[in-house]
Amino acid sequence: MSVSDGGTVQMLEDIALMRSLPNMVVLVPGDANEAKLMAAAMAGDKRPNYVRLPREKTPLFLNQSTFEIGKSYTLRRGKDVALFGTGVMTYQLLLAAEKLANEYDIQAEVIHFPTIKPLDEDAVLDAAQKCQAVITAEEGQIAGGFGSSVAEVLSENLPVKMKRIGVNDTFGESGKMSELWKKHGLDVDSIVRSVVNFLQ
Repeated sequence: MSVSDGGTVQMLEDIALMRSLPNMVVLVPGDANEAKLMAAAMAGDKRPNYVRLPREKTPLFLNQSTFEIGKSYTLRRGKDVALFGTGVMTYQLLLAAEKLANEYDIQAEVIHFPTIKPLDEDAVLDAAQKCQAVITAEEGQIAGGFGSSVAEVLSENLPVKMKRIGVNDTFGESGKMSELWKKHGLDVDSIVRSVVNFLQ
């Protein structure tokens, strides 16, 4: 989502398009620090790499000192539901997980996936086995995107209850980031409601 530039310059399908290309590495950093580490890793990788960068300034919330292509990072431990995020959505999930714990006694595991392709399949399966419920959040089309890549792994190896949160079959539009997130269910309160309803 690129806020106020209009629907014609929104690119919400990029992840789906790029992950379909053979041998393509697809990366989405969560913050500026990770983007720097990611750039260094890309320089040493011989495959073509695609990076999706957010336009808006985002909080610095990741503390890792290294970055490895294809590896995910568990940021919060939980047992009731696994929340998988990529890019700036991971921070939203962390805030939602805190609210879920404080207000609903729901303990959510939050895992950050800066690499969408190749996906950390072991992390997906381990979390699904542990929690038996998975929710993904992404700032783009859910069709063919990050959530779809997770669904492919689960459907072939460990079918569990799953929900994808993101843009659902609509074109991009102008607006404040907070307004667009709310419209597509990506703000913290909407994510919390989705998790609570999903687990009922």
